[in-house]
Amino acid sequence: MSGATGHTAAAEGRGGAPSPPRRGVRGHPWLTLLTLSVGAMMVSLDGTIVTVAQPAMQADLDASLTGIQWVTNGYLLAVAALLIAAGRLGDRYGHRTVFLIGAAGFTATSVAIGASGSLGWVIALRVLQGVFGALMQPATLGLLRTAFPADRLTMPIAVRSAVIAASTAAGPVVGGLLVEHASWGWVFFVNVPLGALALVLGVTVLRDVRAERPPGRLDLPGMAVLGAALCLLVAGLATVADRGRPDARTLALPAAALLLGALFTWWERRAPDPLVPPRLFRSRRFTVGVLAMLAMSFVMFGAPFVLIFYLQNVLALTPAESGVRVLGLTLLMIVGAPFAAMWISRSGPRAPVVAGLLVTAAALCALSGLDAQSGTLDTTLCFFLLGLGFSPVMVGATKLVISSAPVELSGVAGGMQQTAMQVGGSLGTATAGALVAAHAASALPDRLAAQGAGIAPEDLDGAVRAVAVGLAPDPGTADASRAALTDIAQAVFLEGMQHALLATAVVAALGAVAGLFAGPGRAGAEHGAAQDGADRDGAAQDAAAEHAGGGRTT
Repeated sequence: MSGATGHTAAAEGRGGAPSPPRRGVRGHPWLTLLTLSVGAMMVSLDGTIVTVAQPAMQADLDASLTGIQWVTNGYLLAVAALLIAAGRLGDRYGHRTVFLIGAAGFTATSVAIGASGSLGWVIALRVLQGVFGALMQPATLGLLRTAFPADRLTMPIAVRSAVIAASTAAGPVVGGLLVEHASWGWVFFVNVPLGALALVLGVTVLRDVRAERPPGRLDLPGMAVLGAALCLLVAGLATVADRGRPDARTLALPAAALLLGALFTWWERRAPDPLVPPRLFRSRRFTVGVLAMLAMSFVMFGAPFVLIFYLQNVLALTPAESGVRVLGLTLLMIVGAPFAAMWISRSGPRAPVVAGLLVTAAALCALSGLDAQSGTLDTTLCFFLLGLGFSPVMVGATKLVISSAPVELSGVAGGMQQTAMQVGGSLGTATAGALVAAHAASALPDRLAAQGAGIAPEDLDGAVRAVAVGLAPDPGTADASRAALTDIAQAVFLEGMQHALLATAVVAALGAVAGLFAGPGRAGAEHGAAQDGADRDGAAQDAAAEHAGGGRTT
């Protein structure tokens, strides 16, 4: 690499202007953002549109409930296992190449899934689709990192966040219309025009800027251990969320994941070219950004998991009416992202992240006070407040993670950001579901006995499962009327929902405390000041390792 090119990459790592000079559309920052937004839209839309189609898929494919759950779980496991590894591949081989492979594969597997006629093929292809989805996601952040200077990343991140929020919200609506008027296969075929557009724009617009010091060898042992750990963790948490409470098997999976995580940490400290270089976490802002992203995704996935049962099973709203109630949350995330970006550009990310998490905690406390008589105004205002808190955290935490990493590790940083969202969301969903189910299991028998509504022991498990989602248990042999059982079930569920939402509020508050350690100032300046020392230390260690290895170059 020439000295001029090396200087350019080094300047980018410190937040300087990207170069070399571009001609035409190739490498144009805002066209790059447009291209990456189309890719992000495709992946985000797929995440919620498939959920709506699952009942139709179950009926058409004659699948069991467990079988149809693997249509989603198989995809999520593949994504969780490969995000960081995919980011590392982008750092080594170029984020443009990895993004194009991911977009092409995601589109092709979407066509194959829509045309499949058996559950086995659908699950296998969804796992493969998850592999390609994992390739795309860190690449979008890595390409943004090289298209924009670090001190101008805030608005592009905000635009990307708004696109993701809008796509996620549109998924259930689009999916419902396609399933109702066509077939479940069309929820996958809809990816074809988006994928084709992403590929055409990607070939025309995207340009890689290689770092001065490209990564060394691929850390294959690290990839295998980390992938297995994340698979076990997400599988265990998903099982807890599905069953509503932990058992020996579901606890064994996270325990094994923790052991593999410890092994991964030990290996990364000794590997010559680690998958996740420990020097990344010497940046306090990087670490704070990851923690804030964990806290936000814990809330973003955990709270709606419980609230959707409240809206539909306690308030008796239809899915469409439920969507209207939470519209404020989506709108505030879309509209609030650009304003959050302007705030972050002026003050730095610390204040917006802390304020956003505190507002989120307040919104969750307000939501925990809802009951069976709460009206549209109460619920809508609570969701507005929640969306108001989410926007600055999403933009600010992403900015902290991406801009605090050197440009040659932008893919790993993007993978860390996405993995934090995946793990935080799984933790939030599992925790919220387990708290509601645990309260139902402990409180329901006593409430039934106190009301003289005894229920046969063999029917108790089914009653608990029903109450854990806000439904009245089947009267069966119970000595009580349907109305009495409904009142008891709603009271127990609302208490469990209150516990779950207050627990997520505590997590949001802890995230705000972590945000205080981000330090003042704009994140884009980090490499030019405090972070320079950590980067120089990391560079010196890398140089020493290369010298010890006989002057190996890549």
